[in-house]
Order: sequence, then C-alpha cells, then structure tokens
Amino acid sequence: MRTLFGVAVIAAMTVGTAAPAQQAPVKVTIAADGTGPRIDRNIFGQFAENLGTGIYGGVWVGEDSPIPNVRGIRTDVVTALKALKVPSVRWPGGCFADEYHWRDGIGPRAKRAVTVNGSWGNALEKNDFGTDEFFDFIGQIGSEAYLSVNMGSGSVKEAAEWMAYMTADPGTTAGAERAANGHRAPYRVKFLGLGNESWSCGGAYTPDYYVDEMKRYARFARNLNLAQNGTDNPAGGSVAGSDPMQRIAVGPGGPDTAYTEAVMRAWKGHDWAWSIEGLSMHQYTWVAWPPSFASTGFGEREYATLVKDTLKMEDMIRIHSAVMDKYDPEKKVPLVIDEWGVWLAKLPGSRDGFLHQQNSIRDAIIASINLNMFTRHADRVRMTAIAQMVNVLQAMILTDGPKMVLTPTYHLFKMYVPFQDATRLPITFDAGTYRFGDITLPRVDGIAARGRDGKVWLALTNVDPNQPVQIDARIDGIDARAASGTVLTADHVDAINSYDRPDTVVPRPLAARVDRGRIALTLPPKSVAVLSISR
Repeated sequence: MRTLFGVAVIAAMTVGTAAPAQQAPVKVTIAADGTGPRIDRNIFGQFAENLGTGIYGGVWVGEDSPIPNVRGIRTDVVTALKALKVPSVRWPGGCFADEYHWRDGIGPRAKRAVTVNGSWGNALEKNDFGTDEFFDFIGQIGSEAYLSVNMGSGSVKEAAEWMAYMTADPGTTAGAERAANGHRAPYRVKFLGLGNESWSCGGAYTPDYYVDEMKRYARFARNLNLAQNGTDNPAGGSVAGSDPMQRIAVGPGGPDTAYTEAVMRAWKGHDWAWSIEGLSMHQYTWVAWPPSFASTGFGEREYATLVKDTLKMEDMIRIHSAVMDKYDPEKKVPLVIDEWGVWLAKLPGSRDGFLHQQNSIRDAIIASINLNMFTRHADRVRMTAIAQMVNVLQAMILTDGPKMVLTPTYHLFKMYVPFQDATRLPITFDAGTYRFGDITLPRVDGIAARGRDGKVWLALTNVDPNQPVQIDARIDGIDARAASGTVLTADHVDAINSYDRPDTVVPRPLAARVDRGRIALTLPPKSVAVLSISR
C-alpha cells in the first residue's frame, strides 16, 4: 500500500514522466462556470433493516452492555456515522417491513413481544429496537427517518395508527402514548415508503392491485405533525407545513416496466386526496441469483465481472426514467433507488439468512461508479439507500462484540461528502478501456461539482486494477491555483480492512500539480480519488 501510494504521489508531482506501459494521459475538461442539477444529499442515504446483526450488535447493544453506548445505541458506530453526514436512514426494511407490527416494539422492553424474523433466518426478534429507539438512533447520528409501512401482513388502520403514534399532538390518545414512552414532541417522518417489493416478498401483488392498495395508504397513513406537514383541507386547499413528508411508492426491481407504468399512470391522474412524491427502484450488483461471488480471496476475473454487472444500473435508470418522463416530463417525482450495492455469497461459517459478507477495495470502486451514475441522473435520481449500514451486505461498518472496523465503502462515502447538495458541473473525458479476457469496461469514470463551500470538487475512478492513469484536467471558467485531495486504493483487488488490520484500505493524501488552469495527477490502479480545486 505505502509503496503504491508513493508511486502515485511521485507521478502526480512529476507528470511529465510517463509511467511504463501506460496509455496516453486522459484529458478531462470541467466547466467550472457551468451549471447542472443539484446533487441531492439524499443520494447518499443508508438502509438499516432488522436483519442478521445489522441492528442487534451493529447498532443496538442495550443500556447494560459493557460496550460504550448511549441509551443502548453503541457510541463507536454513532461517531463513525456522524462523520458521513448520513442524510436519511431507511427502516425497518426491506422484506422485514412487511411482517413488522410496530406495536410489538414500543413500551417497556420486558413486556414487548418476542417474534420470529421469518424473512431472515428465522431469528428471534425481541423487539428491543423499535420506533422510539430508531428515532433516538437517527437523532444521535443527525439523520432523517425513512420508514416503510407494512402493506404485506398489515393494514391501512395499522399504518395510520403508527403514523399517529409518531406524529400526533400529545393531546391525542396516540400522542399521549408516545409521550408516556419518553418522547412528548412529535417525531419528524421525512419519508414514508408505501410497501416494499410488493411484486415479490411484500405480497406478490399485480401492478394494478398494488396501485389500488397504495392509494389507500397514501391517503390514510397521514403525517399529523402540523409543524412539519401542515393540513389537508379540500374546501380551502392544502396548508403546507415547513417540510412535508414525502411518500414513496413501490416501483421496479428489474427491467420490467409494469409497476413503473401503473404507478406513474395513477399519479398522473391523482386528485387532492392522495399523491406520491417518489417511486422506488431496487437494483443490486450480484450477476445472477442466488449471489455466489466471494467477498474475499477472489481474483481479477471476479473483479471485472462484478464491475461489468454494476453498469446495468445505468440501463435501469434510463429504462424507468423514460417511462416516468412520459407521465412526468417536469421530473416532479424522483426515482428513489432505495436498495443497491454489492450482494455476495455469505461468509463461510456465518448464519444463513444473515447476509454477512466482507467489504473490499472492489466494493468501494463499485460504490463510486454507482454514485457517479446517480449524479449523472441527478435531475431524476434524488434519493438512494445503499444496502446496508452495518454488518449486512455492502456495509459501512463491521462489528464483532466490542470490535468495530470501517470498511473501504465507508471511506468512499466519507470522501464523497462534499458532493452532498453540490451543483453538478459539466465534465467531459475519454474514458478509455480496460479489458480482461472477453470483458471490456470503461477505464476511467468521473464527476465534478461546485460544493456548497464554493470549491470545485472532482471525483475520479481508475477501474483498471493493473495500470495507473495519468490525468490532464483543464478547468474552464475559474483561475485554478491549487488542488489537493485523497485517494483510496490497495495492493490487491480483494484487499479488505480487518479488526487486526483496520488501515489496509484507507484514504491517503494525493498531490496534484496545477499550472495555468490545468491539473496533472496520476491515479493508482484500482483507485478512487476526490480532489478540491480552489482559486
């Protein structure tokens, strides 16, 4: 790692000397005086499902645990997540949401129901972590709530009562119950998912049946927090609150557009009584079901194959955006990709249904490619949630009892924080090609933005795991005088951070030479770099 990084810095400082066996420099042009859509901070959202050790052990340890915690929520995980400025957290699922009954998870824990998580490994669900604990958690990390209501085994009445418990005035019976459980003020529910994968684990509904049911939930699962949501008055019109809740309908989980068509057609004809403010889409990197690619000990073929599969995300966005454009040319309804990431084979020895996998530099590179694709479609894609936050699938954090380690994907997300709510800038470059056997991929990927700090930010990914890439970037519209940043890379495509070696894959400083508005640097093999460019 250190030797490789040293090469990167030396090359960046002496860009006139070509690296051996390297292709011609990649010319990048950024219109720093240009403009584009806002990169909504919610593109960098997270997903935390009651699944495996994602919640229990990963977030919740209980007040009596020797692991440092605040009201049962582990302090080390909270500290790490706060640094990511996580905009929103989706909970309680996922497939678990459609078997979750919220009343099982409120009140004194000793009296809460003990159930079975039939979606994930038939694990016992003690319901220690419920509604009030979830809001405590997102409050500690400074995030917003994205809740999924139970449309599978639940009812409209149950969903409406849950919303009342969370958002009604304490003068109501529901609000008084919340106050008795320790939170007098109504909670902020920023996003509400109207079901989950209703075409599969959420009930296997036909598109038309789902739409008919969804309308009822969209109408009656009301947010009653007047300070946030305002009121609904058909006679006098709507009185908007300061930040109305956004309702997100179930959309596609593949290229089939039936759900997209049905939901968007219904939205086009909606009246005052109901509406939606988002359409969900799920798309994983897994090549084929069931996922069989290993998360450790793999080689270049597996690396290239999964990167190639990741590029299907672009096709999915285009296919479903085209349908949405037909009904919503003004792009009022965002495409919400609230499940995405690398889904791999479970780690040997781990429990079936717990979806426990390791996290490598390959996964961080795939995350960068996904985030770049979302950014390129920021006019329609305005919210996503990577699966998942802790200990499950492409996690930010892994824990084992008191031990915790930050994954390469965590570091990638932290590097991308400056892109939250930034303005996308026009960028052009010749991506070139990386080949492995019969697989051909774009060699370089990149995005640029003007951050809220006024700086120009540039993210570049070198997909090639073997060769460095020289970058010759021209910055139009400003007098660029300095550039600095970090690079995430590793010696091998399967490099991971472990409890014993937590710093194998971490960001290192990256130097760049700036001369008369041009920036020269070298990207190491299999790397992601983020640079700030200032005048």
